[in-house]
Amino acid sequence: MKSESLKYATLLPAVVSKQVQDVETIFCHEVGNDYLIVVQRDGKRLFRAKLGLSETSAGPRPAKFRLKDGSSEEPRQPDEFVELARRAKRIRISEQTSSSGRQDLTEMFGGYQLEDKVKAVRTCRYCASAGRYSPITTETAIKDDNDWICTDCARQELERQLSYSGGGEVSGAAKDRLEDLMLEVQELDRIINLLKGQLDPDLTKFDTISATTDEVDPVRVDSLDLHPDLQGLLEDRFETLLPVQSLAVENGLFDGDDQMVVSATATGKTLVGEMTGLNRVLNGKGKMLFLVPLVALANQKHEDFEDEYGHLVDVSIRVGASRISDNGNQFDPNADVIVGTYEGIDHALRTGKDMGDIGTVVIDEVHTLKEEERGHRLDGLISRLKYTCETRAKRRDDYGGAQWVYLSATVGNPEQLASALESTLIEFEERPVPIERHVTFADGQEKVRIENKLVRREFDTESSKGYRGQTIIFTNSRRRCHEISRKLDYSAAPYHAGLDYKRRKQVERQFGEQDLAAVVTTAALAAGVDFPASQVVFDSLAMGIEWLSVQEFHQMLGRAGRPDYHDEGKVYVLVEPDTAYHNSMEMSEDEVAFKLLKGDMESVMTHYDEGAAVEETLANITVGGKAAKGLNDRMLGDVPTKHAIGKLLQYEFIDGFEPTPLGRVITEHFLEPGEAFSLVDGIRKDAHPYELIAELELRETEL
Repeated sequence: MKSESLKYATLLPAVVSKQVQDVETIFCHEVGNDYLIVVQRDGKRLFRAKLGLSETSAGPRPAKFRLKDGSSEEPRQPDEFVELARRAKRIRISEQTSSSGRQDLTEMFGGYQLEDKVKAVRTCRYCASAGRYSPITTETAIKDDNDWICTDCARQELERQLSYSGGGEVSGAAKDRLEDLMLEVQELDRIINLLKGQLDPDLTKFDTISATTDEVDPVRVDSLDLHPDLQGLLEDRFETLLPVQSLAVENGLFDGDDQMVVSATATGKTLVGEMTGLNRVLNGKGKMLFLVPLVALANQKHEDFEDEYGHLVDVSIRVGASRISDNGNQFDPNADVIVGTYEGIDHALRTGKDMGDIGTVVIDEVHTLKEEERGHRLDGLISRLKYTCETRAKRRDDYGGAQWVYLSATVGNPEQLASALESTLIEFEERPVPIERHVTFADGQEKVRIENKLVRREFDTESSKGYRGQTIIFTNSRRRCHEISRKLDYSAAPYHAGLDYKRRKQVERQFGEQDLAAVVTTAALAAGVDFPASQVVFDSLAMGIEWLSVQEFHQMLGRAGRPDYHDEGKVYVLVEPDTAYHNSMEMSEDEVAFKLLKGDMESVMTHYDEGAAVEETLANITVGGKAAKGLNDRMLGDVPTKHAIGKLLQYEFIDGFEPTPLGRVITEHFLEPGEAFSLVDGIRKDAHPYELIAELELRETEL
């Protein structure tokens, strides 16, 4: 293959002697004391050359002309360049050429009466330096420092910067996002600064979730006709119900109809369950169970019920189970209202505690049904609790059985789930205040600096309602909670399940009184945090060693902005490219970020592996005996009952339709079969209790 210089050493005389068609464009770009010449025809480069000028009595004239091939050069006669210029349709000079250089070239071409062909053009400096003619326009130019480059070179430079900053493995979605931003703002430096953690709001802003309210005729509180004590209490608090509450009332809430209420955080859906449950309690139609997934949330709801309704009803809390602390609260099964965790109430069922006549069951955060570890337990609890309520109602049918109210902010398949739960769907699309969602890139250390800036900026801002902005920072570990809160300039506190009840209540009170600018909490407590925050910051997108689901992500970001406090909510997602928090995580954080931001809500379905099927079947046998198959059949997930019973018999967890002593211990302590076998094996080998605990913790970590 001929080299470029050799090939065009033979071509140049042909061009000059008109044996080939005219040259289309000659492009001139200053390089040092000379000029790089690019000759094009039909949009393709014919060759490159170097041109040197010298001052003569007639003005600047070509003094040297050399064909270039890489670093080698072949001298040619300067007159050949002049003839090339005459043959060219246009002559272009880069704007990057100095003003004196442009003047010399213009005078030189004018000396040959070629000035009409000459024009200075904006061109990519990278292309020009590489011997490519790449004119750019206002619409296509990307600013780089104080110069302009083409989009192709800008993409290459962005790739180089990503690699230099350690983000060479940035996912396609993140890279596309950065490229789109660069093309939108037409500035490379601003994108590079974004990678360095600068908070440029025009660049970090991903989108805005608008404030929306469905048109619903509000129901007047004085039209409700509830028990006089509850009616008076509600009339003192409200004139009309909120839209989602009005919809529930209009669709049979006080007629005893089961309902599934799906609505965004802070839209008032909790009161739907409270109103009907308390009304039924006061009218002698059985007690109310209000069930939540987390101890922290149960404690908070228990306190709320005591404060708001304690003068009307007796309130108790049930969160005690094998490895769950109830913070010293004494459980009263005869109370009018029992606030409990799923596990706490399920433990009561599995151990045969009599909770009396249950008239209302409110299941908060019902989307927990889709969670891998807890979903099957909630599914089983609902089945067992329905069986218990129905069995008691048959014996004493004086309150018509229990009414079920399911609550969630995040369900991808609401119609399907409501049908499976045999309930009326009350779906209300509302966002009380708009939420701005932002994405920026930073490593683990840089994230804290950004969080500090965000917390300070937000706390220094006051809403039109007179409240300072406050921040919830979600991260993936208790240790990280403490690390971040210590490094923030403004008052902040960690908040997680490892803190004792007194400390958590102190943090809640301080935040409510605006004495704290921020709380730093684990993603695992997202559902249990009810802080009136205006801003949510994601320090990580993981919950422990698992990436967040779209549901969990939306549940958490929904904490930003409350209608009675704030004008808008802000969400900042801080992304560390090419990073995962455990070797079992298949995607990187930047991949996950855009999956969550763009993703549709996942369907809520309960899936059963063998361990889950065995655990729930054993619990159903413990509670229902021979009715266990019916309990399995009414569960949402597809439970292989025959196989599960076979395993229970094989493991000697049951004898007929009764749990063995071993089976009873296992189900009362919510143990999976593998955990049970580890304990039994350790006991038989006289292992120290600490060793048994360590073995269980190791299994949970590996899972």
